[in-house]
Amino acid sequence: MASTASTLSWSSSSLLQSFAANTNEACKLSDRRTGLVVFAQKKAKKARTIILKEDIADLGKKGELRSVKAGYYRNYLLPLGKAQLVTPVLLKEMKMEDERIEAEKIRVKEEAQQLAIIFETVGGFKVKRKGGKGKLIFGSVTPQDLVDIIKAQLNSEIQNSESSTMCN
Repeated sequence: MASTASTLSWSSSSLLQSFAANTNEACKLSDRRTGLVVFAQKKAKKARTIILKEDIADLGKKGELRSVKAGYYRNYLLPLGKAQLVTPVLLKEMKMEDERIEAEKIRVKEEAQQLAIIFETVGGFKVKRKGGKGKLIFGSVTPQDLVDIIKAQLNSEIQNSESSTMCN
């Protein structure tokens, strides 16, 4: 049995024979048979690229790409559902999500700049309330009071930010 394993050969391959002639590494077993040359392969990749599904201490935050050892991923992160292997589809989804977040940030920044311009044109304003001793007022100044005063000064409509966040 051992002799058949050690005499493994390939008899009809011209590619192998030309390769063996060039490298001179094949051993001749007989006139028509040439030995099969086996090259060692590289070791298996021991690291996995993953996307974190949640924050993990000493590893990273949710959504980050990380390279971890295969055993750590296989034995800890995968069973607990804390990470997922990177695929081209996931990379594309992450890129689209990042673009959406960036667009949202730009939109919010533009709205804030518009509000800043509005507040610069309004300047200072006074709210009249009944008060007691020491400039203390009875009750409170509500966001709606501020919106009413700004509307009166600008003669335009402004959303109450508190009500707009509650609706969304």
